[in-house]
Amino acid sequence: MTPEPHNTYLAARDWPAHPAHIYPYYKSTLLRGPKQPLVPIRQALSQLTAPVYGTDQLGPLDHDLTKNAVRNGEPLGERIIVTGRVTDEDGRPVKRTLVEVWQANAAGRYVHKVDHHNAPLDPNFLGAGRCMTDDEGRYTFMTIKPGAYPWGNHPNAWRPQHIHFSLFGDYFASRLVTQMYFPGDPLFAYDPMYQGVPENARELMVARFSLDVTQPDFALGYVFNIVLRGPQATRFE
Repeated sequence: MTPEPHNTYLAARDWPAHPAHIYPYYKSTLLRGPKQPLVPIRQALSQLTAPVYGTDQLGPLDHDLTKNAVRNGEPLGERIIVTGRVTDEDGRPVKRTLVEVWQANAAGRYVHKVDHHNAPLDPNFLGAGRCMTDDEGRYTFMTIKPGAYPWGNHPNAWRPQHIHFSLFGDYFASRLVTQMYFPGDPLFAYDPMYQGVPENARELMVARFSLDVTQPDFALGYVFNIVLRGPQATRFE
């Protein structure tokens, strides 16, 4: 007999705790946010398992953004370590799931053709990485602290420093794309992406500085735990 799925598969996402699909102060949501009621998907579809990624599909430096694109020297900027655990709504580790990140460089510039910010590109920094969580649901990235950048949403608009995360989790309904912010950023008060998240959930997107993760004379450490679904779920970007 096939065992009954755990309640992780049956729980609905708490949509009111996430950013609204249309938030007037975040202008692009006016164009891309759905204006019609969402169509519920049959529960059976949400129980489909996510794609399986093996460690043989990862390069040895995919998790180290300070080395995976080096051509003639190290990237410029402040080295940081970002680590944390990926868990489900019941606190159980999400094992062997793919975690992907992308970010701007230390000057606030992405390696992307649509990024026209007047800031230098770093030939030794691609700004993208990926890794698999271990049996405890833990991931670790070595990277450069990203810079803030202008984005044209409103007069003198600047995005806080952030790193984008993408995770599939155990199944498609737990897919999460979010942003990790850094503690104490003065741009929080002016950023509609951050402000669009319900106030009591914003801190779930802010990493915690950790002296234990910090490596002496090398890199500062930050902890960013990610919860997929449930009341304490990390919020969508």
